[in-house]
Amino acid sequence: MASWCVRAVRQSYSFVASPALIRGSPRLLCMATQQKNGHRSEEEAEKPEPSPTEKSLMEEKTQLEDQLKDMTEKYKRALADTENLRTRTQKMIEDAKLYGIQSFCKDLLEVADILEKATESVPKEEVTSQNPHLKNLYDGLVMTEVQIQKVFTKHGLIKLNPDGQKFDPYEHEALFHAPVEGKEPGTVAVVTKVGYKLHGRTLRPALVGVAKAL
Repeated sequence: MASWCVRAVRQSYSFVASPALIRGSPRLLCMATQQKNGHRSEEEAEKPEPSPTEKSLMEEKTQLEDQLKDMTEKYKRALADTENLRTRTQKMIEDAKLYGIQSFCKDLLEVADILEKATESVPKEEVTSQNPHLKNLYDGLVMTEVQIQKVFTKHGLIKLNPDGQKFDPYEHEALFHAPVEGKEPGTVAVVTKVGYKLHGRTLRPALVGVAKAL
């Protein structure tokens, strides 16, 4: 029984290791590959081509997608333009509220200048109880000047008196440059006419004389 099993194993080994079988393996693989590719070609051949109606619908779909994309971009640009316009309009409205009284303020500045000059021209030694008429007139001018400055401040109009400050071309207008003892070069030495700013914007620059090096 044992000898029969050994012969069976040897025959099986010789069959597996047979050169004819080994040489036939590539041919079998090639045939299998051809059959597989042939099967795929048959499937592709069986797949029907799209009909003219389907082609037309696909082209129409592509066109509609392009149109949708174009309209979406135009809509976004229109929204951005509208927002920019709204922002600019809002800024113009705010500026109109703040600076709409600019011309009116300029006219009132002349009145304030006259009041200031009037009070400065009155000799202080003459303003006594012994001269009641002059004293009452002077006190009335001072009170009027104080009140008009309060109104200016209420509406955002601020007085600029830059004596001793560094010269600023955005707020001051230099009438002359001269050496002044005790003043640093580049600073305001003399204020000929005070200036005003309306809500941070220079309404009238101060007329000044600027000190220069000795």
